[in-house]
Amino acid sequence: MAEEEVKTTTAAETTVEATAPKSKAANKKGKRIVNAGQVHIQATFNNTIISVTDKTGAVLAASSAGANGFRGSKKGTAFAAGVAAEKALDYAKKNHALNSVDVFVSGIGLGRDAAVRAVSTVGIKIDSITDVTPIAHGGVRPKGERKP
Repeated sequence: MAEEEVKTTTAAETTVEATAPKSKAANKKGKRIVNAGQVHIQATFNNTIISVTDKTGAVLAASSAGANGFRGSKKGTAFAAGVAAEKALDYAKKNHALNSVDVFVSGIGLGRDAAVRAVSTVGIKIDSITDVTPIAHGGVRPKGERKP
């Protein structure tokens, strides 16, 4: 009589097979080509944050003074803002073929002008510059008694 082989699997063997990694091609997205986009600059006294987006607002690249190695009070300087803007815009230009942008500046920090200047030094055409800093008008009633 022929002996039949009986294969038994343990729980550990089945979990290893189930968690096999997928191929890298399935996980990787293709690079989008974006000719025109937007640059959002948020300049505070403590830091400057740069976001490069497409026209719909989907972020292509982002950088900040803190992410580029500046710490403490150096993050709020104009030089740090310029370095952050150059890094984000270089990435967007190389990887997404960005060549013209609308610039939106928010905040009152020192990095406002330096970041806008960095956009033109990278070689990206500026279509428009808009200040979108929120300005309070009116506001809530002050605390305390009403004055006659």
